Amino acid sequence: MKSLRHKLCSILLAFGFLPLGALAAGSSVPVTPIDDIVAIVNNDVITQHELDERYARAVEQLQQRKIQLPPHDVLVHQLLDRMINDKVQLQDAEQTGIRVDAPTLDRAIAKIAEQNNMSLDQFRAMLTQQGIPFDKFSTDIRNEIILSRLRQRDVDSKISVSESEVDNYLATRAKLGADEEYHLAHIGISIPDNATPQQIAAANEKAQMALQKLQQGADFAQVSAAYSDSQNALEGGDLGWRSPAQIPPDYLDIISHLQPGETSGLLRDNNAIHIIRLLEKRDDSKPAIIQQTHARHILIKTNAIVSDDDAKKRLDQIRQDILSGKAKFSDMAKKYSDDGSASKGGDLGWLSPGDTVPEFEHAMDALKPGDISEPVKSPFGYHLIQVLERRSKDVTLEKRRLMARQAIHDRKLERATEDWVRELRDRAYVKILNNNDQTAGTHGG
Repeated sequence: MKSLRHKLCSILLAFGFLPLGALAAGSSVPVTPIDDIVAIVNNDVITQHELDERYARAVEQLQQRKIQLPPHDVLVHQLLDRMINDKVQLQDAEQTGIRVDAPTLDRAIAKIAEQNNMSLDQFRAMLTQQGIPFDKFSTDIRNEIILSRLRQRDVDSKISVSESEVDNYLATRAKLGADEEYHLAHIGISIPDNATPQQIAAANEKAQMALQKLQQGADFAQVSAAYSDSQNALEGGDLGWRSPAQIPPDYLDIISHLQPGETSGLLRDNNAIHIIRLLEKRDDSKPAIIQQTHARHILIKTNAIVSDDDAKKRLDQIRQDILSGKAKFSDMAKKYSDDGSASKGGDLGWLSPGDTVPEFEHAMDALKPGDISEPVKSPFGYHLIQVLERRSKDVTLEKRRLMARQAIHDRKLERATEDWVRELRDRAYVKILNNNDQTAGTHGG
């Protein structure tokens, strides 16, 4: 309650609504130092304590990645900019009714603990050992879920990829004769919409400084963390693997002539100045051959009436009847299976890797053609699985279309997300305060 009162007082002081005498001598309430405000974002603030916490986490992450730390003031600027963007998004989510209930949050945290091979109690103990309050961790996870849902609603859900776009993508790639993919790292210096000559000059100067650092042998990841305005700046600017069709044609000719470890010059477009480094390249012309399995199954779902033991006992008996020749698998599936495949005798057709849940796939992969599994538990219930046959299939064309669709989606999503964040930020009232209480950046909203 005290920290909330201090934050409210800070907000009122910042806007000049609270007389200093209210906290001065003569008041019956003892004066307690108020946490400094570093930024005002609409009707909320970012405090120095919050920025210090974010800085400490960023330093730890950079050190774990073995990325040399940028200068303190540069990293602070980058982090504060991110915090403002996050704050604006969270405010928009709150105003538009995006919430995360307690059960959803509990499941998310339990999943994180499971991914770390820990029980929830062990995970909480680990956080305590690392000096991370569990309440703070829970709040961070809740905010991440909220931001994810907000972006899904306002950006991801509006991205579509047509079959003609996939066709054009593949045609462009074939025209380029491109069988190589490029692992790229990137530094992006943003240029505001309707930028003034002074803003363009400042962006050019910043980009030139970054390029000069690289030419002098500075670590790319460090320069990215210090200078880049891109979302992945603090992750070293790594863009992952990109196919030629994902790269703007004007840039592709430059990148294709780079050797791994080499860096481009300054590449300009309307919204940013880019610096790109080729980390590695690989041949993407090999055919994609996968093993497919023709399988069938019998599913018994568990519920308030059918327990785990009931489901396993029923399937054990069905299995024995099939193995002894008393019954046929297809007949048992039609009679007992709770799956939609029951009418087809449990036949699932040809399955590719990833088509089923991991528990089912692992059990199926361990069977030889003709074998019938013991009861296998999955999120859907318990299964008997029989493998009928296997084959190798060339899925090169399917893989290329799938990768093309994903590449087009990712490219659209990246641009749309940047535009969306910029629009939210432009609509917000943002005031960054320094030691002289000068306005470092203000946007009307």
